[in-house]
Amino acid sequence: MKVNSPLVVYKYLPATNCGECGEITCMAFAAELINRKYVVDDCTQIHDDKFKKKYTELVALVAPEIRTVTIGTGEKAVTIGGDDVLFRHKLTFFNQVALAYDVTDTMDADEMVARAKKIQDFKKFYIGEFLNVDMVALRCVSDDPKTFADAVKALAGAVDIPLILCSLNPAVLEAGLKVVGDRRPLIYAATKDNWQAVSKLALEYNVPVALFAPDDLDGLKSMAVTFNEMGITDMVLDPGTFPSGNQLKKTFENFLKLRRAGIIEGQRDIAYPIMAVPLTAWFVHEDKISASYWETVLASVFTIRYGDVMILHSIEPYAMLPEVHIRDTIYTDPRKPVQVDPGVNEVGSPTKDSPLIITTNFALTYYTVESDLSANGIDCYLVAVGTDGIGVEAAVAGGQLTAAAIKKTMDEAGFNVAEKTSHNTVIIPGLAARLQGDVEDDLKVKVLVGPQDSGQIPKWMVKNWNKSE
Repeated sequence: MKVNSPLVVYKYLPATNCGECGEITCMAFAAELINRKYVVDDCTQIHDDKFKKKYTELVALVAPEIRTVTIGTGEKAVTIGGDDVLFRHKLTFFNQVALAYDVTDTMDADEMVARAKKIQDFKKFYIGEFLNVDMVALRCVSDDPKTFADAVKALAGAVDIPLILCSLNPAVLEAGLKVVGDRRPLIYAATKDNWQAVSKLALEYNVPVALFAPDDLDGLKSMAVTFNEMGITDMVLDPGTFPSGNQLKKTFENFLKLRRAGIIEGQRDIAYPIMAVPLTAWFVHEDKISASYWETVLASVFTIRYGDVMILHSIEPYAMLPEVHIRDTIYTDPRKPVQVDPGVNEVGSPTKDSPLIITTNFALTYYTVESDLSANGIDCYLVAVGTDGIGVEAAVAGGQLTAAAIKKTMDEAGFNVAEKTSHNTVIIPGLAARLQGDVEDDLKVKVLVGPQDSGQIPKWMVKNWNKSE
């Protein structure tokens, strides 16, 4: 972002502290505007005529360095781009890379629909949320407009996630747009040979368009400038994804050059999202396992540097799982620990005789413990102590996990151990054993020290819990 100081943003705001935006002060709104919790239009008073100039300047000031592009419509629309930094530790990366998996128009219709549904339905539960993929890319292999249109129609009836229509033949793209133009698909791609016809389609149907110039950054920039002059601003740049050897090195360098030009050098002409196509690994590797492996490697590389949307092929779990996991890791805000709300939660169907187990509200810790308990059928109360999203060992060392913090979480949840349980006992993690005496004194309960690893809880319960009753 061009500005990262709330003080600078505040100078452009009305400074009335009206609270209509949801924040108590304009300074608080300025801080959250930088964090993209709000947009400028969320300030209701800035539209007053006397702030007209400041409004225009503020919009430009907080606009991301890399333009955002939205593919699709409705709740499942995908927004890509919008980054302001080359390295996420300087701020964070916004709008995670969109993953699209392919089908082709020459597949049997039932096979294509089944594959598309499998892509749409993919999900992996991880740290309190489901990791999904985003789009289906329909590749035209037939080069026949009618065949492609029929495939688009079948696909549109089967899935409601955004689509990428892939062909270098404008007639094919137009046939597809006649079917799903209102769903705002990404059309792929405009080249030096077909750009005039493709640009007309982008304008007529008001859809985002990918520009493809393999290993030709000057040509890519020239095309982007031309499209922008025509009024087309929803563009994605594809500099080509070469899957191996020196060409792969060149691809990597091209991605770096594009992103540096947009963020560091301020070249607005090419400050657009970038497309990677790891699917190209299938063009150089004959066997399925090698192709899938190298496709996943490419996806990982360009998730980190600096792909905003990708087209992939393998939908095997061994390929998709690492792809969604590394994406989740890279696009997690490094400034904010991932955490759950503090409180007392039920695992299974606990009764007054069920154990009460303490952990922290660091999401990875909490869901690991919860998963180990659920998987072993242990009905219990699980307390997520508010530790600012810090794990057990670090929170004990840093003073975030204390007897007072445990008591505060229990009190705020309205959970009185003596009244809610028949045993008046809590189980603390083995890594928090030093807190045993303090917890007994502050909460007036019996304290058992559990294992250091939640995976050991079932065995520990057999040896220790029945004896405590």
